[in-house]
Amino acid sequence: HHPAPEPPPLPDPTAPSGHPTVSYVLHVNGVDRPVTGAWIGESLLHVLRERLGLAGAKDGCSQGECGACSVQVDGRLVAACLVPAATAAGSEIRTVEGLGEHGAPSDVQRALSDCAVQCGFCLPGMAMTVHDLLEGNHRPSELETRRALCGNLCRCSGYRGVLDAVRQVVEERSAAETAHHEDGPTDGSVPRVPHQGGPAGEGGEA
Repeated sequence: HHPAPEPPPLPDPTAPSGHPTVSYVLHVNGVDRPVTGAWIGESLLHVLRERLGLAGAKDGCSQGECGACSVQVDGRLVAACLVPAATAAGSEIRTVEGLGEHGAPSDVQRALSDCAVQCGFCLPGMAMTVHDLLEGNHRPSELETRRALCGNLCRCSGYRGVLDAVRQVVEERSAAETAHHEDGPTDGSVPRVPHQGGPAGEGGEA
């Protein structure tokens, strides 16, 4: 009789998992945030939430389908759950926590809070999408707004409040711009000459 083969040794629970780890720096909302000893495959969403404590972006589907984890990377709206965090090192990352100024919410965040909140789970992603939309289109039509929001799923708002919030922000910004032009600059600077050939009513201002 041959002796029975010895069973393989049990893995040492204290040993490293074998996954390669990396350290890097993410530039988030204007601040360098070091990340150390992270698994190389961790998503940007996981690192933002679990390692950096920025819990605004939500994990709705983990498949890039719901828009709840939307953030901007180098000015482009992305699903943070699909972006390997290590690949975002060196990029400019903006999350919902970075939309306002001096700790106050942005006009988009205020309007969404006034018009659209029910459970609120999708709202950070909505805010990122609306900011992204208005950065490139100062006066979107309702159809353009709907198209921009088609990647943000919401189970309870019906979207009407979100559309109303976008219209409210557009009207408020337009009124503020009109008042500024009527009053003239208050800092003593010379008013800028609008660029020719821009869309009617926009004056070509960026």
